Amino acid sequence: MVNILLVEDNEDLRKLMKIHISRAGYSVFEAGNGAEALEQMEKAHIHLMIVDIMMPVMDGFELTTELRNAGIRMPLIILSAKDSIDDKREGFIRGADDYMTKPVDFDELLLHVEALLRRCGISRAGAIEAGGCRIDPETLTVSSDGDTVELRLKEFNLLHMLLSYPGRIFTRQKLMDDIWGLDSESDPRTVDTHIKRIREKLACFTGFEIQTVRGLGYKAVIRK
Repeated sequence: MVNILLVEDNEDLRKLMKIHISRAGYSVFEAGNGAEALEQMEKAHIHLMIVDIMMPVMDGFELTTELRNAGIRMPLIILSAKDSIDDKREGFIRGADDYMTKPVDFDELLLHVEALLRRCGISRAGAIEAGGCRIDPETLTVSSDGDTVELRLKEFNLLHMLLSYPGRIFTRQKLMDDIWGLDSESDPRTVDTHIKRIREKLACFTGFEIQTVRGLGYKAVIRK
């Protein structure tokens, strides 16, 4: 199970985020400030942290600095109402991997979480079910009615991302950034090649399809 620590002093917002993140299959821990976050880290192995900036006792910038100075490299997302370029610069300088501004879109937050976990090689816990198929990140397989197909890592990550949000359109660049990484020198058309391979390998499964959205990218559609 992937453990995520929410560090946010607004209890109502923290509880709401916990509900959405838990529904996505993650184990969620909570802290109201940086000091409480450090205490939580002594109790459980945390894979990713979501941190507010403005908190009592120890704020998000102080917590981020403390972690990085201690050599703790877990992926960390700053989520804050402070949206100036200076605040964002400060967050990245102190060691944040990502910076999002409030109010938060929970679906977008989950996309950022999943992208960071993929880049760090942390597998999302558990399989998902879509169109009568089981998509299993532990074995990189898609299976249904006794048929099982194994995919390569990037093929699987593409499929998993699309099927996690059926009907949502992902641009080629978005898929490239999240799966190959922002510093990748590969052409975004590389995505087309991988999608073609996925379609060929999974032609035997009819419960879903990956559709091309002309001029934009791709989306997964669940067939009824």
